[in-house]
Amino acid sequence: MTNKTARNVVVIGTQWGDEGKGKIVDWLTDHAQGVVRFQGGHNAGHTLVIGGKKTALQLIPSGIMRPGVACYIGNGVVVSVPDVMREIDKLQAVGVEVVSRLKISEACPVILPYHVAIDLAREVARGAAKIGTTGKGIGPAYEDKVARRAIRIADLLSESRFAEKLEANLDYHNFVLSNYLNAEKVEFQKTFDDAMALVPRLKPMVGDVSSALYATCQAGGNLLFEGAQGSLLDVDHGTYPFVTSSNCVAGNAAAGSGVGPNMLHYILGITKAYTTRVGSGPFPSELSTDAGVGHHLSSVGCEFGTVTGRARRCGWFDAALLRRSVQINGVSGMCLTKLDVLDGLESLKICTGYELDGRVVDIFPVGAEDASRCQPVYEEIAGWKESTVGARALDELPSAALAYIQRIQALVGVPVDMVSTGPDREETIVLRHPFNLQ
Repeated sequence: MTNKTARNVVVIGTQWGDEGKGKIVDWLTDHAQGVVRFQGGHNAGHTLVIGGKKTALQLIPSGIMRPGVACYIGNGVVVSVPDVMREIDKLQAVGVEVVSRLKISEACPVILPYHVAIDLAREVARGAAKIGTTGKGIGPAYEDKVARRAIRIADLLSESRFAEKLEANLDYHNFVLSNYLNAEKVEFQKTFDDAMALVPRLKPMVGDVSSALYATCQAGGNLLFEGAQGSLLDVDHGTYPFVTSSNCVAGNAAAGSGVGPNMLHYILGITKAYTTRVGSGPFPSELSTDAGVGHHLSSVGCEFGTVTGRARRCGWFDAALLRRSVQINGVSGMCLTKLDVLDGLESLKICTGYELDGRVVDIFPVGAEDASRCQPVYEEIAGWKESTVGARALDELPSAALAYIQRIQALVGVPVDMVSTGPDREETIVLRHPFNLQ
């Protein structure tokens, strides 16, 4: 039976990712005893700014920047062991202790070189129809999981078992690489040796994450579940097929970490004050970033991917898209980020719905086909000239900025509980604290 004194919060992106989840997870970790990553791989990046110093994370939960907090990589994550080790080395080189605080689920599927080779070769073969993956092997690793041929973290701890599974997988994947994708085969011995060389460092961090999380809750500890990417990149609920390979929605915090859904008490939807997207796929409120407002959002917002460095596509805030995210996540409250990027714009537009095949719809469609035919319906609202950077209370915001926040709340039907007014940890307005609500 769950200890009811514990309170657990799930942080998810409500758009197409890059909403600023990392900063908010770091900020909320002050009230948590553990932070859990539950899906995705090292294709996702979180950028934190603490005391003016920037840190970019990929796989390790953002809570690692708070001393003494336990961090967990749940079974829903696909793990590239070399990339985890590089990230650990980078953090420990600047004085962040990782190894004693990080636990990796023994059930995590492992990303291996043949996954990367397949990912890259497929994108080349697709040409103009490419999905826009990061080329890091995430999708092929999830395919192996669903096909029940995945090599998992636990398999790496048994040399003979790993060798047997690796040989069988390479027989299959090398056939595909050479005969179907016209790509080079992946060598068994190098793959085996490179993986085994990292096992001594990996082994102390491997454990039963599900049991550890349950024990923390039973002891009255708070947990923070950290999503990657955004809800509209979810493999089931996003703009399929222009999606990631995992479930990004809040419900996967349970399945991807091994806890019961009754242990998820509050869903915080991180929502950028405008909209961005990386990679291919429909984007109804998109603006050109060559000039005008689109260029302003791109340049002032520094809209480049944390992991890939790719320029993000930018557009107006889309309330109809948010309605879909609220529906599929059960969002309790929103955190509006990057409000300061809108400073200086004379007027703003909010997409309230779409014209689709001669009718008006007020919620984002399911799948890419309908979404690609949507024409945005806008309402205009006054902008503001004053700076909102670093504001820590609502009364420090211009009246037009307050009106913008209130309009978003009314259109989406969910309260804005937090507002981020800059990249630093302290540049945050809190209206209702997710951990303090009863």
